[in-house]
Amino acid sequence: MEILYQDAALAVCVKPAGICSQDAPSGGMPALLKAATGAREIFPVHRLDTAASGLMVYAKTPTAAAALSRAMTEGSFGKAYYAVVHGRPAADAGEYTDLLYRDAKKNKSYVVKKARRGVREAKLMYETLSHAEDTPYGPAALLRVRLFTGRTHQIRVQFASRGTPLLGDGRYGARDRCPALALFSCALSFPHPDGGRTMSFTLPPPDGEPWTFFKF
Repeated sequence: MEILYQDAALAVCVKPAGICSQDAPSGGMPALLKAATGAREIFPVHRLDTAASGLMVYAKTPTAAAALSRAMTEGSFGKAYYAVVHGRPAADAGEYTDLLYRDAKKNKSYVVKKARRGVREAKLMYETLSHAEDTPYGPAALLRVRLFTGRTHQIRVQFASRGTPLLGDGRYGARDRCPALALFSCALSFPHPDGGRTMSFTLPPPDGEPWTFFKF
C-alpha cells in the first residue's frame, strides 16, 4: 500500500488496479488502509473503478468524512484523470454532458436520451495531451479528464458512446488485449477538514502499457 500522506484526519494513497475502492467481501481499500495505517476506522468519500488505479483520499473520522463530502458537493474537491482512448476525440478539447442510466444488476452504465427514474446528468471536460498512430492496438490518444460529476463508470461510458472507448475496456466496447484499463487518477485537490488549507497531490501513471506509448 503506497501512502503519500496521512494525519489524524485522512490518508492519501494510491489504489492498485483490481482492488475495490469501497468495502468488499473479498477485501477492499478500507480494510487494507486499516492494516497499513493502524487507523480504527476508514471512511470512503469518493470512488474509483475497481479496474482503475491512482490517487484516492480516505477519511479517518466521521467529521473528516463529512467535511470532504461537503467539499465535493460545494465543488472545491478536484479530481483529474489520465485516460487513453482508441482513435481520437473529434475535438482536441471539450466538454461532454450526458444523461446516464446505471443498471445495478449488470453493473453497467448507459447514455440515454431522456430523463427518467434512475437517470442522472454526467459532465466532464477533457484535453488531448498526445496522440500515437502506431500502438499495438491501433491509433490512440492520451487525454487528461476532469470530472464535474461522479457517476459510475462515467469517463468510460461517455467516451465509449462517442466511438472512442478506453483501451483495455472490454465492458464498454474496446476490442483489444491491452493488459490494463487505461484510466488513472492522477490529481487530487481538496480543503483539509481541519483548517481548510488546500491539499494537492499529483502522480504520473504506472509503468507498462498503455502509458508507455506516451511521454509524461
